Amino acid sequence: MDSSLFSHRSHALRRGRICEPGRAYLLTTVTHNRQPIFADWQLARLLISEMRRLHDAKLVESYAWVVMPDHLHWLVQLDHVALATLMQQLKSRSAIAINKSYPIHHGRLWQKGFHDHALRREEDLLATARYIVANPLRAGLTQRLGDYPLWDAIWL
Repeated sequence: MDSSLFSHRSHALRRGRICEPGRAYLLTTVTHNRQPIFADWQLARLLISEMRRLHDAKLVESYAWVVMPDHLHWLVQLDHVALATLMQQLKSRSAIAINKSYPIHHGRLWQKGFHDHALRREEDLLATARYIVANPLRAGLTQRLGDYPLWDAIWL
């Protein structure tokens, strides 16, 4: 996907975005210019640490996630924070941690914006989580889900 299209569309998505506490959301964000930054396992672990910090701070209930080389899928239930604030915190804190730990990595880490999908009540959280964590299989990054180290789900 052309990153300029994602940036344009995600900017348009921000207008009129409604976030509802207690609702589950599938969040997707990509790295700047779709650079495969998270192919480096150590850099991906820094991102995961920030996701866990947000969960531990009770801003979200984290249900499932997968860190792909150039993007993140994260299934959460929103608590008392707005989606934009949640993603701003995740992106800024992960960028600071990565740039601090790995000064060789210079420049922007994240593409502007993010995509969110508010799950309707009838949508199955478990099926959505399975879809998320199977992303490395569909992308051909692994033959078995258990071989890919950068995912988690509360049910699996």
